[in-house]
Amino acid sequence: MLQFSYFSMKVLFICNQNLNRSKTAEHLFKDKFNTKSAGLYNLKPVTKKQISWADLIVVMEDYHIDEITKRFPKLSKQKRIISLNIPDIYYYDDPELVKKLKSKLKEFSLIT
Repeated sequence: MLQFSYFSMKVLFICNQNLNRSKTAEHLFKDKFNTKSAGLYNLKPVTKKQISWADLIVVMEDYHIDEITKRFPKLSKQKRIISLNIPDIYYYDDPELVKKLKSKLKEFSLIT
């Protein structure tokens, strides 16, 4: 019988700059999933290789899904992409951000 391990799930967190929201999420959930993070509008934006690597892509705002779809049209159709709807108003490791990230992942039944 095969057993599913969440830790084996590769989760890519994406936000605007990969400084606060996605970077916090990457570190916060590294014990639950195989995590990486990336930005859309920074000097080293998310790559095709990173998108290909991920089993699940978690973005912070709905328009990030549109941007990924625009940049990687074929690849994005093969991926599960969810939006947490967390605005860009937090700093790295902000306690309120941590609370929101945990709450949102629970809503998607990704953590307990």
